[in-house]
Amino acid sequence: MQRALSFQQSPAPGVPLRFLFTAPVFVLLAALLLLWSGPAALASRWTGQALALTHLLTLGVLANAMAGALMQILPVATGIRVLAPRATSIVVHAFLNLGVLALATAFLSVQPWLFAMALLMLCIALGCFLASCVGGLWKHRKQATKGSTEILATVRLALAALLVTTLMGALLAASFAWPLPFSRLYTNAHGAWGLLGWVGLLVVGIAYQVIPIFQVTEIYPKPVTRWLAPAIFALLVAYMANTIALPAMRLEIDVIIATAILAAYTIFAVVTFHLLWTRKRPKADTTTLFWRTAMLSLAACGPVWLAQTAGAGDLSVALGMLFIVGFGWSAVNGMLYKIIPFLLWYHAQKDLTVALRVVPKVKDIIPDEIAARQYWAHLAAVVLLVSASLWPAPFTQAAGLALAVSAAWLLINMVNALRLYRRARKQIALALAELA
Repeated sequence: MQRALSFQQSPAPGVPLRFLFTAPVFVLLAALLLLWSGPAALASRWTGQALALTHLLTLGVLANAMAGALMQILPVATGIRVLAPRATSIVVHAFLNLGVLALATAFLSVQPWLFAMALLMLCIALGCFLASCVGGLWKHRKQATKGSTEILATVRLALAALLVTTLMGALLAASFAWPLPFSRLYTNAHGAWGLLGWVGLLVVGIAYQVIPIFQVTEIYPKPVTRWLAPAIFALLVAYMANTIALPAMRLEIDVIIATAILAAYTIFAVVTFHLLWTRKRPKADTTTLFWRTAMLSLAACGPVWLAQTAGAGDLSVALGMLFIVGFGWSAVNGMLYKIIPFLLWYHAQKDLTVALRVVPKVKDIIPDEIAARQYWAHLAAVVLLVSASLWPAPFTQAAGLALAVSAAWLLINMVNALRLYRRARKQIALALAELA
């Protein structure tokens, strides 16, 4: 696996940044929904408030972040570009976010026409995104860089999982919009493919590249990069087949498959945590703390699942918070503190032929001590959200407030970085004019 990145393959800065800057906005919206709904949002996974919250976090937050990250990381890490990145990003960003807002409103108001509108917009957004990614993977397959095989294999499986998630989500949304005989039993399969497939596999694939480079660790062991993602995907296929077949022991088989998937993710969490703990830079930076939180949250999913299967009660909301916010959003939040500064620095100086003192250093665009303060707010939000999923009444309002503070803090840090970049561009232009 390669450690080098080809930043000359980067798309225009607006392509990833429009998605990355939107993600914390939806975290803030999710926090406001928690504050407005109160304990009802976390009392059960089946309430309208819970479903709206789930899709704000998964589609509004994680889908935005992962679309932007994939459009940026895929070309620089593998040499493969998505088709028409600028046009694709505009279309996908617009329809995705309008669709998420329509879907969340539909769950809260239970209006069939809103489900139909959300269905149309989300199918356009995700269909366009998938077509652009798959088309790019095929068209530029011969340009793949040496050492990117495992990353590309994992990304392909993640995209396949996204396709299944989209198709099942479309059928479920259609059953809300029109009286269609589509069983709600497939809701669990939709969630499994979306979280354990699309979200989990894409984070795994991106981690294979960004953890060794940005965290200065050893590369992942070859058996992990070669077999982990295919094993998880195969288990998801088995889970889907079991759901469709409806055998007499379907529930027991589901438990075995789900336990095996979580065991695979636990292996990834343990290996990643070990790499982070033994990194070549002994002092942990803020992104290291975010990744450690993500891995601890991911590893905690296994024991929580086993407790649920052993009869400890319905812990599905706690599992969702651990996986979506504790694992997925922690990893994304941490990556933003590496991706945003590096992107802004790169695009500020990439065309320069002389060194200029006005070009900001990467570490000064979002200083680590500023990012660290937001991390502690994020950690408090994760702890309170998991607590609220177990005891909604005393913790939900505090969890919503902590999540709002964390999201707003992150957004302010990102906006300040963008302002510094724009100010630096003006200073660079003035310096070049003086040299001329």
